[in-house]
Amino acid sequence: MKRPLISALILGLIVGGIVMGLHVGGWLLRPELAITDILSRDGSVNRLVGDKAQYAIVFLLAAGVAWMTLATSRRGRMGAIVGILLLEVIGTAWILSLYHIFFQPLPALGGAVLGYLAPLGLVAFLAYLEQRRLRPKPEPIVVATIPAPAVSAPSMAAAPVPEKPRPRARRGDTAGESLARACEVTAVVCDIANKHDIAEECEPAVFAQITEKFLAHATEAFRAAGAYIESAGGEGVVAIFGFPESDKEHAQKATRKAMALTQSFVISNKSAASEPLSNAGVHCGVSSGTMIMAPVKNNGQRNMLATGEPVELARRFCIANRFYGSRVLLGPRTFELASKILVARPIDFLSGVDVRERHEIYEPVVLALEASRDQITRRDAFWNGVVLYREKRWAEAYAQFQNARARGRGGSPAPIVSPQA
Repeated sequence: MKRPLISALILGLIVGGIVMGLHVGGWLLRPELAITDILSRDGSVNRLVGDKAQYAIVFLLAAGVAWMTLATSRRGRMGAIVGILLLEVIGTAWILSLYHIFFQPLPALGGAVLGYLAPLGLVAFLAYLEQRRLRPKPEPIVVATIPAPAVSAPSMAAAPVPEKPRPRARRGDTAGESLARACEVTAVVCDIANKHDIAEECEPAVFAQITEKFLAHATEAFRAAGAYIESAGGEGVVAIFGFPESDKEHAQKATRKAMALTQSFVISNKSAASEPLSNAGVHCGVSSGTMIMAPVKNNGQRNMLATGEPVELARRFCIANRFYGSRVLLGPRTFELASKILVARPIDFLSGVDVRERHEIYEPVVLALEASRDQITRRDAFWNGVVLYREKRWAEAYAQFQNARARGRGGSPAPIVSPQA
């Protein structure tokens, strides 16, 4: 049983209890009497729908409306559907009165309305809690008193020594951090796109050369952009933006650099004499969230511990590029933070670290400042196709995908499936 259905049943029980309490407590007495006078004005009603049947109808309506509201992504449209449902309830009560059966519609109307409003409130509350969870915690302020060195009188008049430029942070450097802290950052996992095929087609020495060039190119590019290099090896390069210096634009910088890296690596390899090297590409996964950064000692060496869900999700997104034919995939938090500078489109839902969680992934198409009107139109057509596909409106979705394809080559417009990356 899926979680939306369980939540809908719980909301149905709660709404049913509220409506029953209002009915039994007499809070609905006046409007009920007014409706009774209208439906039984000729005095010919000889049969009544009992309270138990009324309560069952209230529960079914509340649970059904709550389930439809939770299951759809366009909850605003559900208001029109609920309005039609209310008219049908009123029409049913009127038709039953023609057959001398009295059905009080007010509890059913209340159940349907509350069944629609309750999921909206629940979704808004959960979104508020998620926003608070992702909000970076205030860092502790540590004031250290360092004794001033003794200097002679002549040295005080000497010219000040210019401060040396601070090197970029890399793995193994604590970057002046002495305390463990949780901070919101953006993790980028970058790897050779078709490295397994290249490893089978070429000699080990050639594959090592390709890997070495990729690691040097990606590491230097990320480090020049101010990223912290968490690791660089056979599993790719892991770069973290927003550490050690806090940066509110970490998601934008990470996304921009990932897009630029995938293009620059391909361009730099086109002139290579080796065919495997000229065919090598780069895939990137980008995910934002809270990570724990802390200095640790391992075999006497002091390293920086960087752990958190963003790295795991970014690695999944990087691998998922193989299934979708894309180069860069973003997580939902990254898309939220960097959407102002991007023209991007939704691709699919992927399971997270917790298999019960699903994360929507997005493909950046082009930077907003460089986007043409045709690219934006193609993005909108693809986006509409994805929404229609998820609503199982196959023909309309296919037409939108074909429209996106006709306007230019912006990636595969085929229907989306959900591989477990």
